[in-house]
Parts: sequence; C-alpha cells; structure tokens
Amino acid sequence: MKEFNRVFNGTDRAVYQLRALYGDYGFKQYRMSKFEKYDLYAKNKDFLVSDNVITFTDTDGVLMALKPDVTLSIIKNGKDGAGVEKVYYNENVYRVSKGTRSFKEFMQVGLECFGDIDEYEISEVVFLAVKSLETVSKDYILDLSHLAVVKGVMENFNLSTDGVKKVTAYLAEKNAQGVFSACKEEGLSDNDAELVKKLVTVYGAPDKVINEFKALDLGKCANNAIIQLERIMVALSALGVSDKIRIDFSVVNDMNYYNGIVFNGFVSGIPTSIISGGQYDNLMAKFGRKDRAIGFAVYLDELEKLSSGANEFDVDVAVEYGSLSDVALINRKVKEITDGGESVFASKKIPEKIKYKRLIVLGGKDNENA
Repeated sequence: MKEFNRVFNGTDRAVYQLRALYGDYGFKQYRMSKFEKYDLYAKNKDFLVSDNVITFTDTDGVLMALKPDVTLSIIKNGKDGAGVEKVYYNENVYRVSKGTRSFKEFMQVGLECFGDIDEYEISEVVFLAVKSLETVSKDYILDLSHLAVVKGVMENFNLSTDGVKKVTAYLAEKNAQGVFSACKEEGLSDNDAELVKKLVTVYGAPDKVINEFKALDLGKCANNAIIQLERIMVALSALGVSDKIRIDFSVVNDMNYYNGIVFNGFVSGIPTSIISGGQYDNLMAKFGRKDRAIGFAVYLDELEKLSSGANEFDVDVAVEYGSLSDVALINRKVKEITDGGESVFASKKIPEKIKYKRLIVLGGKDNENA
C-alpha cells in the first residue's frame, strides 16, 4: 500500500480505485477518440454543460470537435433494445473552466447504465455514487432528489411556465422565501405556497423526509414518486449506505436533461459537488430511443483541490554528497534507504524545491528535518 500511495497521487489513486469499483459491478470500460463530429454537439447543446466547443476542420473538410462530453458519444453508439448496457469511462474532456472562463482539459471518470433499466439498476448506480465518494474521503454525503416530486408538486398547483422557472431557480438556490413569493405571485394561497416551500425547508434523513412528504397531499405524480423513492431507499438501506444519504428536493440539476432520481455528492474540504448525476431519459428520447438511462460523473478537477496539500514531502530522504564522493558508497546508501521502504533523492546539491523528511550528507552529519 505504501508503494501504491507513493506511485499514485491523490487523483490517480481515485481513478484507479473507481475503475476497479465499477468493474466489480460489471461495468465495462468505454473508450472514445478525442474527436467527434461537431454535428453531434451542435444538435444536442441543451444537454451540454457548456455550449462552447473547440472545433477544427479535418482534412476531408468535416467540422470536428474536441469532445466536451462523453455521455452523448456513449448514447449515440449504444444499441437500442440491447437489454441493459453498463459502461464506465475515464476520459479527458475539453470545456470552459468555471473559474478562469477559458478552455481547459479535464479528466473525468463516470459511468452510464442504459436500456431496459429498472429500480435495481437505479439503486445500484446510486449505491456506486456513494461508494465513489467513499474512495475519495471518509467524510462525505450524497444529496438525493426525485424530479417527479418537484414537477408533480408544481403541476398540482397549476403553476405557469414562468412560475415553474422561477420556483425551480429559487429551489436550486435553496431560497425558501423566494419559492414562497413566486407561488404567491402565481395566485396560490398561503397554505399552498407553504406546502410548495417544503421542497426547500424539509430535508435530511431519508426516513424523516419521506414520512413527512407521504403525509402531504401532493397530487398523484408526486405521491407516486415519493413511494418509488421510498422503495429505492429501502434497497440502499439494505446495502448499508442510507446513513450517508440525505433527501434534498432543492437538488434539481438541469431539468431539461434529467428526470426521476437525481443526486449530487460532496466531500469535506470542497465547497462544490464532486459527483453529479441522475436519470436522463429525455436525452434517450432525443436520440429516438424508448429505453431509459442513469449515470453520473466524478469531477476530478475538484479532487485536485483536496489533494493539493496531501503530499507534504516529495521524498522521505534527501542524500547530498560531495563531488569527490565514492559512487559505490552513494549507491549502497541509496539502496539501503529504498530497501528500507523509503523514497530517496540523491544529488550533489539538493534543489530548494525538493521537500524531504530527512537529509543525509554523505561524509558529514546526518541531519534530521522531520
């Protein structure tokens, strides 16, 4: 394990462990080219994180793009009516960074499950999202929602298209007063507006939230979704991960893209979600497919913030020797250190940028710098 941690940095370790995790559950690796025809992304801009795409003209005159997304390619190449397909990917994507507003290359790991999926596959993907968080940190939480509950509540009170947009935006901001005010603008009574506001104010442990919402009259669509959510949580509870899940109906992600179960995953030390996913039957329909899909992505660029200070030292031992030192002596000392399970950097002059635990000066004093 020590050699594993030494060879791989925090992000590399996460990639290795995630790939092993997904493989254990029958997901096969999907590989794609760095390039796709731009037409694929132009026709599906509504399903992209950003519609800014790097393009170039190929030698045959076809407009190509550096891939900004993996899911579109997976669905395009999938086979309709092929039962259930389970794939994972470890690919670089190219999109505009939220921080710099310039193009950046991102390493992304994720999985997709599509076809004739049922509640088992849905619960399995949510379970793997939880286990993915666990590979990164022991202090994590998965916020889980069901968009049919959110949509059902708004349909039950006949909110206008503009009202739905406003309420959804306030939900995403966790702005309870904004939700209440938007509902009042739609002509809802105080009692009804308060009920819609519960989508923000009632959250937390799955049993608590589900029981409270089951007691409400939310309309047929929302009520059925709550029952489905309860069944999925029973399955996840049997897997021992329910204590790492909280129900939060303010998780709406992109309602043009997602439907049904959606979720975001967080770890301590990073203020934004490092996992985002859910069901995306709408995208399947866009490709003319009648089957369903669910998946998620792990944003490894966010993990770099967590691991940036993890490796305090570059090596365990620095060996500094004089220009006339015996080469055989240096080799023996270096071998002695590595045989003892420590890493070593040996040179006539140790660069200032090298961080080490101990310094050994051959022919001089052995200085401890722990």
